[in-house]
Amino acid sequence: MRGVIRVLIADDETLMRAGIRLILENDPDITVVAEASDGRQAVELTLKHSVDVALLDIRMPGGDGLKAAEQIASRAHVVMLTTFGEDSYVAQAMKAGATGFLLKDTPPQELINAVRKAARGEPILAPQITKRLIEKHLAAPDDGSAARRKIDALTETERNVLELVGEGLSNTEIGEQLFMATGTVKAHISRILPKLEVANRVQAAIVAHDAGLTRS
Repeated sequence: MRGVIRVLIADDETLMRAGIRLILENDPDITVVAEASDGRQAVELTLKHSVDVALLDIRMPGGDGLKAAEQIASRAHVVMLTTFGEDSYVAQAMKAGATGFLLKDTPPQELINAVRKAARGEPILAPQITKRLIEKHLAAPDDGSAARRKIDALTETERNVLELVGEGLSNTEIGEQLFMATGTVKAHISRILPKLEVANRVQAAIVAHDAGLTRS
């Protein structure tokens, strides 16, 4: 990540793009280098410009954000920004390679913080989405035995990291809690995910809840 975070905004609504640009460019460390009105244009502009973070709407004419994310994710950190908070979109966004998923009513400062986190490579999800996904999973009967067997493969430090992932903390916040560098936290998480046989942080958080590692 360079000093100034270079952002692409893709949304079919001109006023929405203008509003997001206005919010982001109030931060001196963020600049919007391109705007796209559909998914195909988003891919073209990402290839043309050096983009750190791409904010993509889910539904756009001429190619949606999910399809664009599949092509952009290898070149930029992708955050899906949408009014649709359905669980299926979250799952599809993660499969497409998105770094994060935020709703369009996210407060301005939270949007700025999310872009900063995405530029650092930290996965992000709107808290209400994460909470609903976990609650939906926990509503199904589960005695936690499978989750406890999975965490048996973790070291004590990895369990501590997983517990904080389950509490919704970012890599930076976990590092502050456990007195370790953010890069070290990322390394631990990269080892935790395959041990738990999960693909992302939300799935890891669910395992933490099932295993009884978290308070809620």
